[in-house]
Amino acid sequence: MDDVAAPGREGTPLPGHEARCGALLEETLEKLRTSAVMIDDDGLVVATNSAAQSLLGRKASELLGQDFHDLLHRDRYGHPVPRTRCRIRKALLTGDTRHGDADWFACGDGTLVELSWLVTPYASGAGVTGASGALVMLYEPEQPEIDPGDAEHSAPLTELDRLALLAETTTQLTSTLDVDVALHRLAALTVPRLADWAVFDLLTERDEVRRVLVMEHKDGVLAGRDDLQGPMPPVPAESLMPLSRALRGAASSIAGPSTYQGPPDSGIAVEQQRLFNVTGMHSAAIAPIRGLRDVLGALTLGRSRRPEAFVPGDLPLLEDLTRRAGLALDNARLYQRQRKVAETMQRHLLPQVPVVPGLEMTARYVPAPDASSVGGDWYDAFPLSAPAHALSAPAHALAIGDVVGHDLEAAAGMAQVRNMLRAFAWSNPDAAPSAVVARLDEAVLHTAEVPMATMILATLTLGEDSLWRVRWTNAGHPPPLLITHDGQTRYLEEGRGMLLGTGVTLPRLDAVTVLPPRATLLLYTDGLVESPQHVIDHGLDRLRRHAASLAHRPLSSFCDSLLDQVRPSDNDDDVAVIALRTPPIP
Repeated sequence: MDDVAAPGREGTPLPGHEARCGALLEETLEKLRTSAVMIDDDGLVVATNSAAQSLLGRKASELLGQDFHDLLHRDRYGHPVPRTRCRIRKALLTGDTRHGDADWFACGDGTLVELSWLVTPYASGAGVTGASGALVMLYEPEQPEIDPGDAEHSAPLTELDRLALLAETTTQLTSTLDVDVALHRLAALTVPRLADWAVFDLLTERDEVRRVLVMEHKDGVLAGRDDLQGPMPPVPAESLMPLSRALRGAASSIAGPSTYQGPPDSGIAVEQQRLFNVTGMHSAAIAPIRGLRDVLGALTLGRSRRPEAFVPGDLPLLEDLTRRAGLALDNARLYQRQRKVAETMQRHLLPQVPVVPGLEMTARYVPAPDASSVGGDWYDAFPLSAPAHALSAPAHALAIGDVVGHDLEAAAGMAQVRNMLRAFAWSNPDAAPSAVVARLDEAVLHTAEVPMATMILATLTLGEDSLWRVRWTNAGHPPPLLITHDGQTRYLEEGRGMLLGTGVTLPRLDAVTVLPPRATLLLYTDGLVESPQHVIDHGLDRLRRHAASLAHRPLSSFCDSLLDQVRPSDNDDDVAVIALRTPPIP
């Protein structure tokens, strides 16, 4: 038997009756003749059998306590599957019994395995083993029997098959704004249904040609050919070769090895000759991929194993496919251009953190994965003007906030709030953070186009004892987290008040604390801790535990690791983080 898969989380031993229940559960799972994984209500693995460990290439210690979906579930390209599209998680949340014919799962060595699954809810007595959850059984999908006399490829398409293929193509291509994903989906739809090879050549914005994807159907699976991909020679205006004509927007055509037997008329013809020689294609259909205004590229479908050649009657279907591909690529490229503009705007809106003698300081911003890549999350840090009394050193302001919304309007509102805050704080260096935020709240209500916002404003000063002090006020924002060098943590819950823009006038409070030597102060937005699946207390506890474990990391690594380990994978919000670390005892 492989590693013992005790049902306690992360190998925690179970006392008394629960231990006996755990042993019984382990014995029951081992008796199953299929791979079985038991997960709790949170989707964490609480038990496995040796068959599951063998199938997934993972020891029990690598599975127990881990999130089943995050650790294992992938798409066919190895990318994590969004939680909102995970049918196993849906079954867990609804308490239903569900079955899936084939999904992809990540093995311990990094490879993918395609498995069918059955998930069914369970609930038993009290104790750890009695918590409700689901039993997931994994098994290899049943392969259809193939008659030895059948060819490797499918039969010719009927008219109904063609209509179904076009409908599926439309659905698949319009549901993504990622060019790479769209091309892989089109390849999977056409190979081996129509051909043994799919080759995509795309034109860049500078009219350069790149062979971005070459897919082959081999041994029952789609495989990429990186050796055939890469930059291509330019498209000559006078060339009569099929690919050159397609890239100039001419009608689709059929080609074969004989097409390129004579002296090549261009460098791109030489590459096509090499393609036919390497792949063994005896027939190919080539069609332009047209967008709304320009030619975006060309699709080549090639046949090497199936004996029949392409005929002119095949071209209308190919043109229908590339027409849909052109619209999808047009939308994807427009989205990517807008995304680039948005990201550039966001980078210019967010400032560089200042250099504060005696302190380390760093900041991070991560855009929302499925939105316009900008939003209302922001951070700021800046020196204040010299105080009226000359005895104290200039202070620095530290701020973080979140304007309601996840679009360019929210980003513009964020810029308004940040700029007004800077002006108020700079012009009143002696004012308490609460007074500055109260004035900002009034200005937001009457002059800014901002619905509501949360924020924290803090001032940093160095005391005569050489220790740093932070004074802050909190306008409806998640509390700062203080982490000592030895891993103790404390949320700074004091100084809380109403968020901005409500129109409710209530006194705002300040709080002060001394920062210990080598301590880390973390300010963050709610995208780091909020998840649709859990209450925010769960995210705050998760942040606290991870921050404590990373207390000895350099500050830059500390922030990067927190974003990687703590940010919920099912959260579509952007995240801003700013952190500082105090020096050792002088």
